[in-house]
Amino acid sequence: MAPSPPLILLPPSEGKAPGGDGPPVDWHGGRFGALGDARLEVRNAVRRHLSRADAAGRMLGVRGAHLERALAEWRHLDEAPTMPAGARYTGVVWGALGLHSLPPGVRRRASSRIVVPSGLWGLVGESDAIPAYRLKMGARVAPLGLLAAWWRARVSEALRGAARGRYVLDLLPQEHRAAIDPAVLPAGRYVRVDIVADGPGGGRAMGHAGKALKGALARALIEGDARTADDVASAAVDGLVLAAVEHGDTTQVVFRRDGG
Repeated sequence: MAPSPPLILLPPSEGKAPGGDGPPVDWHGGRFGALGDARLEVRNAVRRHLSRADAAGRMLGVRGAHLERALAEWRHLDEAPTMPAGARYTGVVWGALGLHSLPPGVRRRASSRIVVPSGLWGLVGESDAIPAYRLKMGARVAPLGLLAAWWRARVSEALRGAARGRYVLDLLPQEHRAAIDPAVLPAGRYVRVDIVADGPGGGRAMGHAGKALKGALARALIEGDARTADDVASAAVDGLVLAAVEHGDTTQVVFRRDGG
């Protein structure tokens, strides 16, 4: 019997589509509605710091026109129109993933598998309706502290419940990976997937340059119906070659940029 469909963890993007035509956000709605009270706690903690531009800028990680836009989004967060998370996120990973260009059946598969760790929402499903917002998982928000650490137990438990023994394919950067405790997830079913480039001292993370390749890899995993660590390792993506696979309670699959 084939393994059950996995969860695929992708990061949110700083770039987000404006507007939307959905109803105002339901803080207790969506795939991970049980996190609603925690989401409101984060929302309220952030709002206490928005009256001072310097404090808000440090917390939200922007300044100038970007800060003004972020503050406007926060002022109208509860009544702003929403759209599905997969349409809201517009960064490089999501552009390369190209959800809008997937055939209908594969698009439904993507929606059921993609889960996004978020500094504001904790976890959101790809089809969950959210407004435009700005808040990094790596932000520090008094009195909560570093959001990745604050969310860690809550996100990990919610993810464990959603996985129900299935594989969890983690394509996250470290900032969002810090919100997940592998020990809470099913042993042998948590797969960390990284893309590196060769450099001085050996392999190094590719950072921004690897985002498009990560999106292309996510698309390949969805189109190919990848379900296990071995399926991930077998994925064929132009520009990537398999570098290493290390099995264990947490399995590591590393790809290297071809010609990097």
